[in-house]
Amino acid sequence: MLFYSFFKSLVGKDVVVELKNDLSICGTLHSVDQYLNFKLIDITVMDGHKFPYMLSVKNCFIRGSVVRYVQLSVDDIDVTLLQDATRKEANK
Repeated sequence: MLFYSFFKSLVGKDVVVELKNDLSICGTLHSVDQYLNFKLIDITVMDGHKFPYMLSVKNCFIRGSVVRYVQLSVDDIDVTLLQDATRKEANK
């Protein structure tokens, strides 16, 4: 539940989602659900020559189970709030 709450606070921010098939998608986080499925809008594909069929896609839904990494801007993260929430979660 901690990650779900964290990603909900990032709605409207730009993120880069790297999938397990090495596809990296940059876009604006539109929504996230409890399974960490992401909906991105205004996307661009980082490695377009490897995935030419993705060049015309503007919005996408990404299933949480295929996500390898999510890259965020340092400015978008409140580190102290995240550390406090992690400590509270660990002490349960």
